[in-house]
Amino acid sequence: MILFPGRHHLLTRFQAAYLRRLATAEEPIVWAVTSANHQNTKRNPVPFDRRQAAIERFSVVEGLRSLVVAVFDTAPTARFADVTLKTVEATIGRRPEPASCVVACSTPEVAAMYEALGFRIAGVELDAVPSAAERPWDVLLRLAAGDPSWRDLAHPATVDVYERYGLDELVRTVVNDPVVGDEGGLTTTRDYHTYAEAFEASAARKWEAARTHVRPGRIVDIGCGAGAVLALADAEPALRESDLIGVEVARHLFEECVHRKAQGGFANPNVYFYCRNVLGGAVFAPRSVDTTLTFALTHEIWSYGTGLASVRRFAEAIFEHTVPGGVWINSDVCGPDDPGRAVRLTLRTDDGANPARPRKDLENLPRDEVAGYVAGLSTRARLDQFAVDFRFPLPFVAVDGSTVELSLAAAMDFLTRKDYSDNWLSEAHEQFCGLSFASWAGLLADVGFEVSPASHAWRNDWIVEHRLRPVASLAAPDGAPIDWPVTHTLLVARRPLLGSYGPGRTGV
Repeated sequence: MILFPGRHHLLTRFQAAYLRRLATAEEPIVWAVTSANHQNTKRNPVPFDRRQAAIERFSVVEGLRSLVVAVFDTAPTARFADVTLKTVEATIGRRPEPASCVVACSTPEVAAMYEALGFRIAGVELDAVPSAAERPWDVLLRLAAGDPSWRDLAHPATVDVYERYGLDELVRTVVNDPVVGDEGGLTTTRDYHTYAEAFEASAARKWEAARTHVRPGRIVDIGCGAGAVLALADAEPALRESDLIGVEVARHLFEECVHRKAQGGFANPNVYFYCRNVLGGAVFAPRSVDTTLTFALTHEIWSYGTGLASVRRFAEAIFEHTVPGGVWINSDVCGPDDPGRAVRLTLRTDDGANPARPRKDLENLPRDEVAGYVAGLSTRARLDQFAVDFRFPLPFVAVDGSTVELSLAAAMDFLTRKDYSDNWLSEAHEQFCGLSFASWAGLLADVGFEVSPASHAWRNDWIVEHRLRPVASLAAPDGAPIDWPVTHTLLVARRPLLGSYGPGRTGV
């Protein structure tokens, strides 16, 4: 028996000649295809079923008797060879033994594991003059680089399967990084130091909400901040073979990501960061991403774009770049279930200054001066100031000195932003309550996603207890108290395996 472990994304003419000399008619070649449950990543671009198809065709063409065994990825372990042997035994009913099996392997570290178990090693490319035996992975990289000589080195079985299934284009798409621009942030009024600290502090909570829904493969975090969530994903053993890709528009945060990677902040070598404005168009090729993560991003797309139209275009772009069966996990603020409901909002007036009228010149002042002024206002006075600086309509009617009547969505837009004095103008440029959970679910379904039952709206009770209840209260116009509404949403949207042809279209 010949045991041939490897990822086997590409087969070469050299391998064919080598195996013909090594094999006998009586004993099979057992192809232990490692990382068989991984695809669509830089380390594993080709799905297992296509790898198996090429191996089977290779074997028929070369007259070799072969058995193909799928070996799922495992966390790094010194017992990897033993895991592979057990998988082979479970699949074909017999365990390769050192007395009757040769291990064909050109990776010295892996070969050493089998050698320690008593197996003889056939070095494949290591047994040849290096220039005459290019490794399969190097041939695949030639393909990715657009070098047509890969066809001369690859076995015709691989070339045939690649051409029939479009795998050459898949390899080029996955292995090559997307071309990105070098653009600045969405707003010039944001204190990115404070912003990055807030994201770092909340990263664990965000990742914990998303991690069970993540599909391994090509994982993209759009609006990744300083890379805090990707650092947590990097620590997940189940994702060690995945590509982790961060996209960030703000150059300050993008540079933090690059610095983090340069300082060894990621164990996975396939971690990449790109500076790109997602409002500028598609970033990734169609059907090329397994999981898209967006945290606290979509309200910015709503706010700095053109509202619903921009969010819809963004959702359509994510649908297009998601592989069938892939997932978009979106965690963000959201509006209340009944955003247009009329409410009375009563605010404290004794917790700060109450100027006769709001200022209209904050846009022209230094950030620290703006922060100091806003921090000194009472909660009621901040509402007046917010109505001036907010880029969206915020109509309200004063009932008395401390109470106003307005819509529930308008009330929550103010209440969820009133304490951001350090980034007052930046926060006043964004609308949190543009979409309710029901509106989100409808939009995703209309685009073509299936909305998972795991999706839900929720209320941040810490904000309620520490930021809202001490200074504000809600009531109906008749005075009846109203409970605080939802403030956030988690949306888990999957692209269907069938019928996934985009907005308004179906298929089989």
